Amino acid sequence: MVSHCGLLTVKNEPVPLKKVEVEVRVQGHVASVSSTLQYENQEKSPLEAIFVFPLEGDAALCHFSAKIGEVEVKAELREKQEAKEEYDDAVSSGQQAFLLEESENSPDVFKLSVGSLPPGESASVTLAYVTELAVQADEALRFCLPAVLNPRYTPQSTGSVPQVTAAPDGSVPYTLSLSAHLSSPSPISKVESNCALEPLKFLNSERTQATVSLASGHKFDRDVELLLYYSGAHQPTAIVEAGLSSAQPGSLMGDPVVMLSLYPEFPAAVMSQLASCGEFLFLMDRSGSMDCPMHNGQGAQMRIESARDTLLLLLKSLPMGCFFNIYGFGSTYESYFPKSVEYSQETMDKALEKVKTMQADLGGTEILEPLKHIYNQPCLPNQPRQLFVFTDGEVWNTKEILNLVKRNMHSHRCFTFGIGEGASSALITGMAKEGSGHAQFITGTDRLQPKVMQSLRFALQPAMKDISVKWNVPGGVSVVPLSPPLNVLFQGQRALLYAQLTGQSSGGTEGSATVQYTLGEEPVQNQLSFSLKPGEDTG
Repeated sequence: MVSHCGLLTVKNEPVPLKKVEVEVRVQGHVASVSSTLQYENQEKSPLEAIFVFPLEGDAALCHFSAKIGEVEVKAELREKQEAKEEYDDAVSSGQQAFLLEESENSPDVFKLSVGSLPPGESASVTLAYVTELAVQADEALRFCLPAVLNPRYTPQSTGSVPQVTAAPDGSVPYTLSLSAHLSSPSPISKVESNCALEPLKFLNSERTQATVSLASGHKFDRDVELLLYYSGAHQPTAIVEAGLSSAQPGSLMGDPVVMLSLYPEFPAAVMSQLASCGEFLFLMDRSGSMDCPMHNGQGAQMRIESARDTLLLLLKSLPMGCFFNIYGFGSTYESYFPKSVEYSQETMDKALEKVKTMQADLGGTEILEPLKHIYNQPCLPNQPRQLFVFTDGEVWNTKEILNLVKRNMHSHRCFTFGIGEGASSALITGMAKEGSGHAQFITGTDRLQPKVMQSLRFALQPAMKDISVKWNVPGGVSVVPLSPPLNVLFQGQRALLYAQLTGQSSGGTEGSATVQYTLGEEPVQNQLSFSLKPGEDTG
């Protein structure tokens, strides 16, 4: 079942959403986002409404509140079944209630149930989350506000299709206002977007703080993408934020927290031995949804065409002597060769001819079975396996797929390409993260080549082993790491580390973190020093 817009009655009918207001605060490489959604019951009776909305796959939801009239409700964390029973009890007795749930199958989809909204009454919902900003091939930081949650394909074996939203089609007119406050240790050089922006305003002479907003009258008919450019983007940086004065010292919110942005530099001797070998497997989404436009704008390329262009560029750039194969998947899957073949002029020409005629003609989006087939194939000796996945990411069994990739992480690296607006960031970034690879999002013809070539460069770099982080701080200060263990590093590609700083220094004001790893049998380490003195911002 597919709805017409974000907010629906339980009968799947649109509820007028009047406007969306978004405030973004970017601190270095992390964005804090606060969205307020205002809507109105124009019916003559109370209604229960459902709002299904997308978030970035690795975003952390940290605040939710809702207001009907003068009554404001703030969310409390509850065990899932207990929360549902409380909500049902409130609605059945005519009370106003809200229930916010993460999808059981995909971590980038939340469902908000709004119970007993009186006739003629307005309501507003505010949700806040934090997310890391991905670094693009041209060194921009990418912030994306998803407007589009494409209908997700559910394999027949899993039963009913959950209710999801499609792109707003103008049948319910509502507007979006978005303002962003940017703060960076290094100067901000420019901000670009796929939407019209007001001019960038700098707030200090160093150009390390600025504001920017969407031009007025923007219709929320597409993902809003902001590309932030910092000068000296590849310089390692550290940001120390003070704890909240209202929080207990010694607690996570009461202590300072440090964020390190590292850019590993590998020894030239190791980089000169870049692999010219490998088994490159290309898994191409050929489901019916790939026969849709990349975005809602005029002259948009079809997704299957963009995926073909991406694959052709990769095929022409492979090193001679490696091995490769191409798989297409939908409701079924097929491969170009019975098994991986050596890359030569002859095999490349054969593959290019087939790719040029590739169509979105294989039905639904069932990626699990071809992945299982690939993982069941024995790896080739001395040919490290590199898996490239192209999809618009419209599946409902995301968590099952990520678990499969994770179980096979030691046999390959996984590089993903999200094709078109609305591609599930949970699937695209999740597969790359679990497979120690890298994710790219292709939303137009611009920047296609640098993105493709960056992923290929990463795939040709030797895999590293035994990554560890050592913190060095003065006496009296303790470091509590907050980041999961690093499982992948690439030359010049940013890695973020977070840690809580507890206690008081007995004298020194500097700390450092050292990342150690083995690369091509050679031990390597990169170090970054930072000041223990927090900046003014808390967040």
